[in-house]
Amino acid sequence: MNAPAPYAPPSATCPLEAARKLAPLIRASADDIEKNRELPQPLFEAIADAGLFLMGVPREIGGGEVDLPLHVLAVEEIGKADASTAWAVNQGATFGMFSAYMDRDAAREVWINTPRSVVSNSPAPTAKAVAVPGGFRVSGRQGFSTGCRHASWVAAHSQIIENGEVRQRNGKPEIRYCFVPKAEAQIIDTWHTRGMRGTGTNHFEVKDVFVPEARTVITGNEPRVSGGTRYCIRQTLAFAAGDGAIALGVARSCLDAFYDLAGAKAPRHLTGLLRDQAISQFTVGQAEASLRSGRAFLMEAIAEIWEEAKQTGTVSMDQRIHLRLAGTHAIRLAAQVVENVYTACGGSAINEGGLIQRQFQDIHVITQHMQGRLAYYEMVGRQKMGLSIDEGRL
Repeated sequence: MNAPAPYAPPSATCPLEAARKLAPLIRASADDIEKNRELPQPLFEAIADAGLFLMGVPREIGGGEVDLPLHVLAVEEIGKADASTAWAVNQGATFGMFSAYMDRDAAREVWINTPRSVVSNSPAPTAKAVAVPGGFRVSGRQGFSTGCRHASWVAAHSQIIENGEVRQRNGKPEIRYCFVPKAEAQIIDTWHTRGMRGTGTNHFEVKDVFVPEARTVITGNEPRVSGGTRYCIRQTLAFAAGDGAIALGVARSCLDAFYDLAGAKAPRHLTGLLRDQAISQFTVGQAEASLRSGRAFLMEAIAEIWEEAKQTGTVSMDQRIHLRLAGTHAIRLAAQVVENVYTACGGSAINEGGLIQRQFQDIHVITQHMQGRLAYYEMVGRQKMGLSIDEGRL
């Protein structure tokens, strides 16, 4: 397959343009985001009103159903302004893809009929949903729920229990996301980190809450009810694409901040400005090569999987494995760029509240997320050499 042309946004009112317009507000809110460990309400409302949290929801339900390449460009742009904000947008918007697999009326209830609706999820199916007539009684305490403070709903990731045992579906335990109004859940303040503080990725707990079956979605390979090309690509890879782009956005912003510093700082015991030092020049040259090559690979992988999905309605293993590799590699390259820039700054980067210090902390939390796992390099290596792999993350 020939490489497709670079993605061109369809109009000036697209999510990318919205992200660019919001960037000054996001930057102005950065200190509050860091201090309060959540998005300020005016910023959240502006993002919601721009439709960015609905990028993954099908148009026929009332969402944006934004092309994946455009979604990625939008979250990259936000990532340049603030990592936590971009992460919250990508998590909320990408999780919205699950609406394509739900009863349409129930999906509208969750994502459209609730004003400024966002669903915060949890990765591990540790909750229990006991089958009762018409639905389930859901209980559990769950962690890593990004954006749960500004969310309208929490998605309790649950094993289905029937007659005291885990119910089986197609020979495997049945797992569902059960959508619970946030008012019926308790948010537990557990997100105390050195980076990505503003994502508000706290725990939540639900206790014996009734959820109608229509307001659930099975987390397997179920047929979709709504939507088109976007839903040919699994959520896990959509998350990877967005997370990789956010990391690159953070690294680009960090490098730009270094340019400003290098043109003003005169390092102690050295002649000239920071930009005059050979090690600074080497760091910048290497960083530009890493960022540009990593971004090119990520955008190429996204464009190719998108083109194949449009043309065939499915995606091949080669395209899936390339996107998995590109997303992981983008995160790892971005972290190395930020670390090298941080080192080149000397003492100017160490103060709490400084931009480069914050970006250093943020990027090293991003690397700890499942999308940045070094094990994905091994997965790709196995697949390329004809060995079996676990396709669960593809």
